[in-house]
Amino acid sequence: MAICVSNAKPFIPSLPSSSSPFPLHTQKLNSWRKPTLCRSVKESPFPHPNLISRRRSLSLCLTTSFLLSLGGSHGSLEANAAILEAEDDEELLQKVKMDKKKRVERQGLISSSGKETAHLQDLVYKLNRIGEAIDKNDLPAASGVLGQDLKTDWVKNVNSALDKFSISPQEKAEVDAFSSSLASLISSVEKKDFEASRVAFVASATAFEKWTTLTGLARELKGI
Repeated sequence: MAICVSNAKPFIPSLPSSSSPFPLHTQKLNSWRKPTLCRSVKESPFPHPNLISRRRSLSLCLTTSFLLSLGGSHGSLEANAAILEAEDDEELLQKVKMDKKKRVERQGLISSSGKETAHLQDLVYKLNRIGEAIDKNDLPAASGVLGQDLKTDWVKNVNSALDKFSISPQEKAEVDAFSSSLASLISSVEKKDFEASRVAFVASATAFEKWTTLTGLARELKGI
């Protein structure tokens, strides 16, 4: 059905012929009409059923594709996570095996080094006696245990044992710290410097204790 709307004639005032300077133009304006405007309107305001069906099918396809893509992405993420977790587990397993191997090797070294272990046990006893003497401000007694320099036999034996059991850089670093502190301790005791002797003794004992923990010898030595 077509609805046609005819525009109304525009209002143009007619001027007297005597007062109009443009009588010919005025007549043309009066005789002018706008063309009729027509607008088509469909019989039904609702879309065709086939169009609805096509739209519904398209929407369903898009939704399905979106859900499948989400599912695929989720599955891919889970697969990647599983791969990373497996790699982490493999690295952890290798680390555990390596640590176990090192412990077995270290235990074998300790078991086969009875003489060196005895030297270290003697060091523990000496440190306990030196500590007691310094607590009592009895530096002559501490000097009697230490000796006058690093050339004494017991110091040489201890250094040899420390070198034999030290494998990792951390262990070697603690050996260096102990040797330096022991040298300061002997020097401070000989100078009868009570405060410096206390500081050097604590540094020596701390470095040695850390070293025994790193090497596993803390379980083998008594008095630590």
